[in-house]
Amino acid sequence: MSEPLTHPPVEPFLDDPDAELERLLADLAAGYRLFAALRWGDLGDGHITCRDIRKPDHMWLLRARVPFERARPDDMVLIAPDGTAADQDGERADINNTAYYIHHPIHEARPEVGAVAHVHTGWGTPFAAERRTIEPISQGSAAFFENHSLFDDEEVQILSVDGGKRIAAALGGNRAVVLANHGLLTVGASPADAVGWFVMMERAAEAQMKAPRARPISAESARTARADLIDPHLGWNLFCTAARRHLTP
Repeated sequence: MSEPLTHPPVEPFLDDPDAELERLLADLAAGYRLFAALRWGDLGDGHITCRDIRKPDHMWLLRARVPFERARPDDMVLIAPDGTAADQDGERADINNTAYYIHHPIHEARPEVGAVAHVHTGWGTPFAAERRTIEPISQGSAAFFENHSLFDDEEVQILSVDGGKRIAAALGGNRAVVLANHGLLTVGASPADAVGWFVMMERAAEAQMKAPRARPISAESARTARADLIDPHLGWNLFCTAARRHLTP
């Protein structure tokens, strides 16, 4: 398994399908372990998915009941469009069905999205309970200006792909969505990209919850900051920085 410390500054997308799948599953597992290191998902209340590179309508997900801090590539299972899942030996596997209900419609609606990340957090969940969006009150917050949306819906427990389709519709073409009374969700080109953006979104929610009287910068200034902050490798670099900090032995 590749280690976070060996990752280059620019995310590599490998031409060899076998090598690329191995890389993606390693980063998918590392994303779960990073969530655990940040003390998120200790009740299994979160999920990261990765689109399969050989079957684009399939996605990879952590097997049910595997603690996030123990996630390894071999713990990932492949989920078909109908929600059935098989481990890497082809045996039927148990999954978090809510992950399928939420993530599959997003992958289906957004072909360019390689990964989706969602987990319940100490600041993102209460922020979502207030049913508001992120304002440009800090540098990190500006990255989400006009780049996220609100899923203002009372189906807090997503019970079917219909709920996931409504989330996908609310997300639209954005990088992230606030799930009302539920939490935060981000998308990316890869697991590392989605997870890096998620960590930054949680920080933005924390800043807004801690500074209820904060004065946002202007829309023009927010757009300028966003344009300078965002590049194709931002999520990857955020992920690598956090992984070096929290996953180094």
